[in-house]
Amino acid sequence: MIDIEDFKKSIGKKSRLLGIDPGKSRIGLAISDEDKLVSTPLKTINKKNNSNFINDIKEIILQNDIKGIIIGNPINMDGSSGPSSQSAIDFAKYVSNNISIPVSMWDERLSTEGAFNLSSNLDVNVSKKVEKLDQNAASFILQGAIDYIRR
Repeated sequence: MIDIEDFKKSIGKKSRLLGIDPGKSRIGLAISDEDKLVSTPLKTINKKNNSNFINDIKEIILQNDIKGIIIGNPINMDGSSGPSSQSAIDFAKYVSNNISIPVSMWDERLSTEGAFNLSSNLDVNVSKKVEKLDQNAASFILQGAIDYIRR
């Protein structure tokens, strides 16, 4: 796992990125275009176990020519790390140790709320919002990271 500045240097100009919103049982995924302009929700994986999840991620990396992974870090509003943040850090280390492309973390404060509010502006019923919440949160996280990387 590397910091965002080293990540930025290691991914190259034309590269697609994968965004991950880690959860205990559901993991949201999003993908960027190769110019890193737009993040698009991809899917939600129901995590059965870590090795199953890693195999799913490896397949997505191969199918989409992914060059880097951004994982959301749920830092507390006061900037401190709580149990959820530590769990996300452990998850990111696990991914980094099992996948050979660069992995970095991005502050995901308010990503789930932002994703839910964004979908509130669309004509979508509540059950559809909840169903897609994790992948929309992953897209929200990834968009923040690619906006930073493009600066």
